[in-house]
Amino acid sequence: MKILIIEDDPSLREVIKSSLERERYVIETAENYRTALFKLDDYSYDCVLLDIMLPDGNGLKLLEELKKKRRKENVIIISAKDSLEDKVNGLDLGADDYLPKPFHLAELNARIKSVIRRNNHEGNHEIQVGNVIIVPATFDVKIEGKSLELSRKEYDILLYFINRPNRLINKQTLAESVWGDHIDQVDNFDFIYAQIKNLRKKLKDANASIEIKAVYGIGYKLNVE
Repeated sequence: MKILIIEDDPSLREVIKSSLERERYVIETAENYRTALFKLDDYSYDCVLLDIMLPDGNGLKLLEELKKKRRKENVIIISAKDSLEDKVNGLDLGADDYLPKPFHLAELNARIKSVIRRNNHEGNHEIQVGNVIIVPATFDVKIEGKSLELSRKEYDILLYFINRPNRLINKQTLAESVWGDHIDQVDNFDFIYAQIKNLRKKLKDANASIEIKAVYGIGYKLNVE
């Protein structure tokens, strides 16, 4: 899961980033409106943590742009402006949640999991595709009741595909989502091939009813039997 933190306070931004990285999220940051707009134009995210008060613009304008473009990112507003009007405006514009500062990091993490689960998995704590079950809260993967041991990146890749069954995913999009935005600057994506090769073997050996297939020249697709 990849999260964009839009927050101008450097100390708070770093605290949130460190906390969420410990939860195994891929984290990108933006310190102002201009940087956030650039990142949102060029990359996609599973969740955006959005401060309203930015030094060069209003965070609600960013939210408005996202919704105009029909983007699917989950958005949680994190702001010291705790007026009823700001909260109503943010939710009316399509924010999924509103968390006033100051807040506990544990609550922020719980809110992130809640909005992602609510919007992506119909509120379920488990995700099942075919005979594969993933429990994001504990990073467990089970196939026909048996645990499947995966490395962190293998798990992240599997979760990304599980959330997008039967969709063609190009290599760059996958790399950015699992390794971070600046991975698009590498010369090749051979490292993805190695990770997916290992993951495919583990799924096959465990008799999974899903398969990650390569689409020549483009990327990969999760096929479900």
